[in-house]
Amino acid sequence: MAFEKVTVPGNFLPNSGTFAGLDALQAVRRAIPADARVGWWTAPDGWKLRRFDWLAASPRGRLLFQTGRGDIFEKYLETLAYFHAGGWSVTAFDWRGQGGSGRLSADPHVGHASDYGVFDSDLAAFWADWIADGDLPSVVLGHSMGGMMVMRALANRAIRPDAAILVAPMIGLKAPLGAAFSGTVARWMAKHGDPARAAWRNNERPGSAASRQTLLTHDVDRYADEGWWQRQHPELVLGPPSWAWLAQGFAGAAALAVDPRIESVDTPVLMLVAEADKLVDPPAALRLAARLPDAQVVRFGPESAHEILREADPVRNRALSAINAFLAACVPSQ
Repeated sequence: MAFEKVTVPGNFLPNSGTFAGLDALQAVRRAIPADARVGWWTAPDGWKLRRFDWLAASPRGRLLFQTGRGDIFEKYLETLAYFHAGGWSVTAFDWRGQGGSGRLSADPHVGHASDYGVFDSDLAAFWADWIADGDLPSVVLGHSMGGMMVMRALANRAIRPDAAILVAPMIGLKAPLGAAFSGTVARWMAKHGDPARAAWRNNERPGSAASRQTLLTHDVDRYADEGWWQRQHPELVLGPPSWAWLAQGFAGAAALAVDPRIESVDTPVLMLVAEADKLVDPPAALRLAARLPDAQVVRFGPESAHEILREADPVRNRALSAINAFLAACVPSQ
């Protein structure tokens, strides 16, 4: 898998998260940085996960960025560049079953997982290998499904970062007929039909009149980055989730809602919540945040869709400013 590489322009402004000019923006969003590395990490069971590493020259710490369902790390190159410019060595990997990390179903366009436990195991094992590389402060950021998996790992004590950031975390799924009923339907379909079959045909949720773009971000240019990468590398394309993936998502959310270990998580957590999110359940995330001993919450209104860090500049810059302040308090620069 070949990728174009680019040198990050010198007019990157780490305090604002912006660049001088759209051309410079796209140069970062649509090319792998020249000094970054795309490679592989092999899980204990032999499965290869595609990873991205971008070391800082004199790092203040390391940041592991975990994306959402169906995502690829290329979608977040602009944000990874922001953290890198702020002195962080950044790493990401594609979840098993998506992006460049293979597929768990015969149909390469269905996002399948029969058990989220495989994601738990991959994150725990990757984290153990990753922190063994040095003794720098470590931070984890999880978006959407990545946020759920980070939360599960914190509750399990499978990872022990110095700080955790959850962005539009999938603590609950938005379900028009209610999570309990929708979860029951998903479990029945997974048990009595083909568990790896797509739960719906297209878009990010069934029966939505909204375009996929408006479900994810108001920023048309940033939204277009994903399609650009998929045209260059069609093997990265993934469509709807399977019935089993959906059933596991509802079950995982229900388990977190009653998990007594949440109250004893001692990692400082920053949670960014888009209250108008139409994909995940913001009230569920807020309820969980209220149970965490050390949590800060930043809320966004109708100005933000699901992908807060790929939103229009006013939203994205506010989110990055909140993250900066949180990290300055939790992991001060040396």
